[in-house]
Order: sequence, then C-alpha cells, then structure tokens
Amino acid sequence: MTEVHFYTGVADPVRYACELIRRGVAKGRRVVVHEPDRDRLARFDQALWSFDPLSFVPHVALGDPLAERTPVLLTARGDAESAAVPHHEVLVNLGGEPRFFARFEFLMEVVGRDPAEAEAGRRRWKFYKDRGYPLTHHPQDNKR
Repeated sequence: MTEVHFYTGVADPVRYACELIRRGVAKGRRVVVHEPDRDRLARFDQALWSFDPLSFVPHVALGDPLAERTPVLLTARGDAESAAVPHHEVLVNLGGEPRFFARFEFLMEVVGRDPAEAEAGRRRWKFYKDRGYPLTHHPQDNKR
C-alpha cells in the first residue's frame, strides 16, 4: 500500500519540492512529479535547473525517449499517461488529485501556505485517510 507523506505549511513549495527530489535522487530513488497545470509544471522544470547552481537533478517530461533511463519525470497529464510511467517508486504531487497514486510506493504531498492550497491539501489528506492509506505529517510552518 502506498505510504503518503504530507509536507504542509511550506513557505516555498517549488524550492522545497526541488530539495526533496534532489535528496531522493541522491538516495537512488526514481521520482515522478505531478503538476496538473502545464504552465506551473514548466516553471517547476526551470526551477529544477536553477534552484541550486552546484547540483543537477536529471529530469525529463513523461513521454520523452529518455524517460525510462531518467530518475525524475515530470507530468501534467495525470491519468491519461499513468500507464506509460516506467517506474513507480515515488510520486511528488504539487497540486491536483493524482488518481494514479496507488501505483507508487510513496506519495509526497507538498502543500504551501496559501489558504486555498492548504484547504485542497486537507481534502486530499481526508481522501487518503478515509481509504486507509498510512499517513505521515511533516509540518513545515516554522521552517523556511
């Protein structure tokens, strides 16, 4: 069963997700990043290139010819392409409801401080809890 980890109250969700993903890749994890908004996903793609000038997080879009050999995949397509995902270890959700999350060993929900984002995160928490998924909360309210 998928383990669900919520990182809430995050001051800068994009940067936090970049750091979370970098740590995962350093441990040999393979990650899929879900962001349903294509413009926000494009900004996240750029952030992975620039958030730390001394590190590199190899990543491509889901569907890229190199996807099978790349540790981080970016997708805004959700359910339509979930079957095409070459690995199912870690899913990082930056927004929306990834209906294909149950195929992954771990789901990382990154929730910012914006009231609407926090409310959407609470709805997702309830969704997972009501279905019996193991939940772990990592509050970031007092951190950067």
